[in-house]
Amino acid sequence: MNSRLNIIAGFKGGKSYVKDLYVSLPFRVVSVGQRKDDNKLYQMVMSSSPGILDGDHYQLEVSLEQGASLQLQSQSYQRLFNMKDKAVQELNVLMEDDTSFAYVPHPVVPHEDSNFKSQAKINIGKNSQLIISEIITCGRKHYGEVFKLKRFQNLMEIYHENKLVIKDNVLIQPDLIPINSIGNLEQYTHQGTLIFYSTKNDVHKDQLIETVVEDSERVKGEMEIGVSAMENNGFVVRALGHGGEVMYNFFLHIQDILWDLDKKNVEDCVKF
Repeated sequence: MNSRLNIIAGFKGGKSYVKDLYVSLPFRVVSVGQRKDDNKLYQMVMSSSPGILDGDHYQLEVSLEQGASLQLQSQSYQRLFNMKDKAVQELNVLMEDDTSFAYVPHPVVPHEDSNFKSQAKINIGKNSQLIISEIITCGRKHYGEVFKLKRFQNLMEIYHENKLVIKDNVLIQPDLIPINSIGNLEQYTHQGTLIFYSTKNDVHKDQLIETVVEDSERVKGEMEIGVSAMENNGFVVRALGHGGEVMYNFFLHIQDILWDLDKKNVEDCVKF
């Protein structure tokens, strides 16, 4: 099935709003931030399908006009079902100047013999910030499907002023790369990546990283967390663990810290 989701976040009168929205089956988009008073836009992507099936091609187009802030949320865990061939998802995000975009979806659950490739291309404008993550699980552990997928790949490219600033490529292919080998996942069953990138001048990157590292102590024993600083105003959080829910909740906590940087100091962030 070829499925499309197109959303344009506009900005008018100091508020972000849905300027245009188009979806085809199985997608549905609903507003979830009615009680927030920050004038930002909160949308949840929902699906009538139980998961991604063989031959599916999902194409998501997201645009933020100047001044807009959009936070996308997912409905539930994303299941990748048994496939004879493969499924593909494309995400294209265009961020104009003075925008904020966040997308921290639920974990992905690859079933046995699933073959999935996700490609994301993001163009970020001036004085803007991006928060985006991904969590990949081992599959249906209680069904004995621990990394019995054929192949999983998530390729992400982030551009600023037509220059590639970040490229992240996660590839899991158990028949080619032993998943439990040294330098790979070793004894862990879940892997997560969260990327924060900002083109603003007043981002206290080192302080933010210190906050994330300090908060990771609360989940020590359940996850291993590492943070890599970028040359510019950004960092990458890598997580390894044995459960998707703990990792997902920790990523949501990081998102909360980063989302309202324009309204609070790092010291005022709620601790995990």
